[in-house]
This record gives sequence, structure tokens and C-alpha cells, in this order.
Amino acid sequence: MRFHAALRASALVMTVASIASAQDRLKAMPIYPHYLQMRTRIESGTRFESPDPIWSSDGSALEYRTDGKWHHLDIAQNENSEIAAPTLRAPASQPARGRAARGRGPVRGRQFTSAVSPNGHFRAVYRDRNIVLIDVTNGDKETPITADGSIAGRIKNGSASWVYGEELDQTTAMWWSPDSTMLAYYRFDETGVPDYFLQLQQTTLHSRIDTEAYPLPGETNPKAELFVYHVSDHRTLKIDARNGKEFSAGNGHYIYHVAWSADSKSLTFLRANRLQNHLEFVAADPHSGKCQVVVSEQSAKSWVETIPIIYFLKDGQRFIWSSQETGFKNLKLCSLDKSEPITLTANAFDVEDVSTVTEKDSMLFYLAHDGDNPMKIQLHRVGLDGSNDTRLTDPAFHHTVSVAPDGNHFVDTIQTHDTPPATRLCDASGKIIRELAKNSIDKLTEAGLRPVELLKFKSADGSTDLSGLLHKPSHFDPGRKYPLLVSIYAGPNTNAARETFVPPSALTELGFLVAAFDSRSAAGYGKNLTDAIYRNFGQTEIDDQAAGVKSLWDRRYVDRNRVGIFGTSYGGYASAMCLLRYPEVFAAASSSSPVTDFRDYDSIYTERYMGLPMDNVEGYRKASLLTYVSRLRGRLMLYYGTADNNVHPNNTMQLVAALQQAGKSFDLQVGPDRGHSGLNTDRMMEFFIANLGAESHN
Repeated sequence: MRFHAALRASALVMTVASIASAQDRLKAMPIYPHYLQMRTRIESGTRFESPDPIWSSDGSALEYRTDGKWHHLDIAQNENSEIAAPTLRAPASQPARGRAARGRGPVRGRQFTSAVSPNGHFRAVYRDRNIVLIDVTNGDKETPITADGSIAGRIKNGSASWVYGEELDQTTAMWWSPDSTMLAYYRFDETGVPDYFLQLQQTTLHSRIDTEAYPLPGETNPKAELFVYHVSDHRTLKIDARNGKEFSAGNGHYIYHVAWSADSKSLTFLRANRLQNHLEFVAADPHSGKCQVVVSEQSAKSWVETIPIIYFLKDGQRFIWSSQETGFKNLKLCSLDKSEPITLTANAFDVEDVSTVTEKDSMLFYLAHDGDNPMKIQLHRVGLDGSNDTRLTDPAFHHTVSVAPDGNHFVDTIQTHDTPPATRLCDASGKIIRELAKNSIDKLTEAGLRPVELLKFKSADGSTDLSGLLHKPSHFDPGRKYPLLVSIYAGPNTNAARETFVPPSALTELGFLVAAFDSRSAAGYGKNLTDAIYRNFGQTEIDDQAAGVKSLWDRRYVDRNRVGIFGTSYGGYASAMCLLRYPEVFAAASSSSPVTDFRDYDSIYTERYMGLPMDNVEGYRKASLLTYVSRLRGRLMLYYGTADNNVHPNNTMQLVAALQQAGKSFDLQVGPDRGHSGLNTDRMMEFFIANLGAESHN
């Protein structure tokens, strides 16, 4: 369930992505011209430019962008000159490990259909559920690699089951060895996996059916296997990826994030058991098919991180690995030879990512959640022996960092929720050498727009400090009472509050306060915190949303009787659950593309956090919106897209049927031929204004 990535970036500015032209009632309201004007001012006043720094290979020079122009900075000579376009090339990134670079992937849930060998001589092509090898150097001669793939046989070669693309980020299914002599590929057997039939093109004269093998919790999962094709002798070898009792065919498990070692001697991959509380990093011999476990992670309390950091050093054998076994994400230095790992960090805060490694100095630069609050990410430097861990950045700010290849300098973009980004060049100790770019929010100030307030409140259990954000209108009057809208996602390892700059929400200009609250499901606070939601969807995170709203009840300008909530995907589920479970707190909800019962969602995502339905009957019952329909008191707006192949339309249909049977009134909007999407913003605001009212600034 990955809709949240785009949603969180824009939800408080313009709410969820609109999927059609605006509705007409809002346009007719006297306040609408003011809303449009202020929305435009917010957009124009927050068009911040990214410097997009590019380093020379030796770290002696830097190119960056500011004020729409590119600059070349010779650091040693302290000479800065304007250039027409970048002349430096960004260094090669780490292998994608089965994933495409951001923004360049195939259609959601799918994989690329071809793979070119590193030497350019061959192209492997996925065709009709099989793989064909094309010899580019020999007149595009074709050689079949597989022949058993078929729709009737439910076998796929060189592609993956949809759920692997959606939940394990698997955008590739064929992998060439670096020496171009071998092709590794997926073979999927979807026998026994139930099909979901989705009606498409309902706005045309003739619709069609999209059929997808879609495993639900507790049902048969697709079986993934790995094979290696040897180009020289056309030999195909099966990798023994299911060795070991935990990963036998009977128990079922996941194989993903496949990649070759730099010397082509090992095919590496991750595998997790069905409950995803046991993860292994495995290296396979492509000539024998035998596998050995390099790293093993287990959790007795909940799930393990299914996509850990894997950062290989130049020798192609040693790699940095992230582990949550201490309750916080920390780093180890491991090796394919299974030598004893070296502990690199042992912090009581989460590592975010590896920035770079300068091997000549045996130094690792990494990012971590240890500013003056966990939302502010900092840059650290530590030896590859785990010594001399040093924070290099100011904890008062959130930092986005690009470290020079030699480790002697870094470009640092600083910001907070109410401080716009500014970029500077720093030396290895963190000392500022030169200001590179600065952004202003003068246009927002001149328009009378107010900075966003960072909130602090206690979780529903009374023991955990959580954060939130509160937006007020430019015409805010503390003597008035305002209705409150809450923007929500609240799924596992996601955040509502943040310390990157947050523009004012234009929705406030329609007469509302707008807020967002973290739950104990938030990322960056340690695994011990997020474990609170394990096997417990619809409870802990929902309780914390209610606690966030209640923390504002003592503010006289907050009308506790007029609180609405909106969200999409998991946020759609959470918004409806808040309305149903806390009718004394929430008066209205707009729920878009919601999972209404997690027995209707895919196996990988759901079982990771909820376990198997037969082992957690009460947890699944409590997590279902259908359990609470009799409690509905407030106003509910539902929305779904008829072509949603992620959260299927039957989710909304089941809730509609339950509400009707319970004799409850509700509103329903449909996105014909739309996929996983959100209700049109203007239509949503018509709903909230009609049911909560709003204060005019006139």
C-alpha cells in the first residue's frame, strides 16, 4: 500500500490529488475567489529551487543550481563561475537491487519487460509469459530461454506476481550478471492464487475485464523461484532458494531484491518467511545453485524490516547492513564471506540512510533521526571499525546532505517546518564554507499567511510524546470558533508531522483550521514505538488521532463539535475508522479508496502487520470498518475509483452494503475508470462546508 508517498507531500497544501474538474457549488460561494487567490499565492511563494549538487570524482569541484542558473565552484581556488549547463557527471549509484530508479519505473505493480546485457550484446525480452534472448550482434537472432509460461498454466517467467511489485518494490524480474555471461530471472507459479476480476472501461460502449492473481490474507500465495541461464552453453540452473525449514515450499516465503555481486560469482537476494518476522540475506552460487545465508534477522515481537539498507563497498564483498534488533535501526559492516559483522552504530535513535563511504579514510557518512526532535535528520561520520561516531550538523535543523566523494566537504540544505530551505557548502567538520542558495517566504508573509505551528501532545496511552501540525487561516481571529479538518494517513512507518518546510494549507482560507497528527505508527522513532500497532490495525493509530484532536480542545478557537477528517488509501480507512470509533470527537469524514476490511487486502502487506487471519481472528474483526457501522452518527463521504487494482472496489461496496443494512445515511462519489485515487478537493470541501459550516473572514 504505497499511495501515501505522494499524498503526504501535498495533503496539507491542496489536500489529496483531484481526479476531475472542480464541482460547481464551491465556486458559487462568496469566499471562493479569496481561496483561489490565496492558493495561488501559496504556490508561487513556495516554489523553492533544489540545488541538485553534482560533485567531481575527486571532490575538488562542485556544480549546483540557484536562481535558475548553474554554477561551477572550484573549492580549492574558491572560484565560482556561472555555466550554461552541468559539465560534471554524477557518480554511479549503488545497484538498485531489483528496483528501478525513482520516477523511472514501469506501471505500478509491474516489471520491466526487457533487460540489456552490460556489454550490449544481448537483450532479454519478456513475451507471452516467457523469456526470449535476442542476440543484437547476430542480426537479432532469437533463442527461447523458457517455454512453460502460459495463462492456462498460471506460470510467468521473467515477470512477477502483481503483489511483489506493489509491496516489495520489485520492478525488475530479469537480471544480467556484470560479465554478461548469465541471466537470472523469476519464475512465478500462481496456481491456487485467487483471481480478482476488475471491470475496466466502464465509460465506453464495451467494458473489459482485467484478471489479476491477487492473494488475500491466509490464502495461497504465488510461488517465486529463481533460475540462472548460462549464455555460453544455453544451460538453465535452478537456484535452491528454498533451502532450510523456515523457507520450505510448504511454509511459503518471499524472494526479492535480487542482484549480482560485482564479480559475478554470487547471485544475492532477500528472502522472508510468510509472517515476515524472519529475514535472510542470501548468496547463491550461479554454477551449482547452492545458497548460503549471509545475514539473518528475526523478531519475536512483530515484523522485521523487509527492505533493509544494503550498501556494498568497492571490494564487492563487504556491505553495510541495517538492523533493528536493538529496537532502533542501526548499521553493521558485514561480508559475503560470512565473517563476524562489525557494529558501526549502536544508537538509541534510528539511522535513516547511508550517505557515502570514503574508503581511503575508512569512513562512513550516514543520516539519522537525532536532531532536537526525531524529525530532524542529521549527518554523522563514523569509522568503518565503529569508532569516533560524530554528528556534523546543527540539531536545530533538518538536513538534506550530499557528501563529496573524498569526504572533505558536503552540501547541506537546512530547513524546519517553518524555516524555508537554505543550502551551503561545509567542510568535513561541519563548518560553513560558503552559502550556495537561500529561499524566502516573504511572499507568504506579505499575503498575511501564517506559519504552520508544530504541535506536541501525548499519545492515547498517556506515555508517548507525539507531534502534529496546525494550519490557521490568514484572517485568523482567536476570538472566533473554527471548525477543524484533520488530514490523515497513519499507516505503518509514515509521518504526518515533519521538519521540512510546510507551506500553509489553502484549505484554511475557506474558514477552517487544518491539522495533521502523528500516531505511534510514525517512522523515525524506533521499532519499539511502531510495534504498538502490530496485529492491531484500526486501534492504536486511531486512538492517537483522537488524542491529537483532544489536545486542542482547550484552545477556545477550536470548535470541538465541528471536526472533520479526510484521507486516501490507508488514510481513507483511518478517516472512516476515526468517525466510527470516536463519534464524540469527529463529526464528518471523507474517506477515499479505503480498505474497509483487511481480509480484502493483499497478503504481503496485511500479514506483515496483522499476521494470519486464522491466528488473529479478533484483531481482524476489530480492524474492520464493518464492525462499527452501527455506531455511525456523523456524516460520511465515501469515494472509490472503479478501476482501482490496488484497493479493489469491493472494499467500498461491502461497506456500502453494511451501512445500508444498518439504516445509515452517507454520501458516495465514484471515479469512473479511475484507479487508486482521491476525491476531488472542491467536492470534498463542499461536503465539509455543508456539514461543518465555516467562518467567513468578511
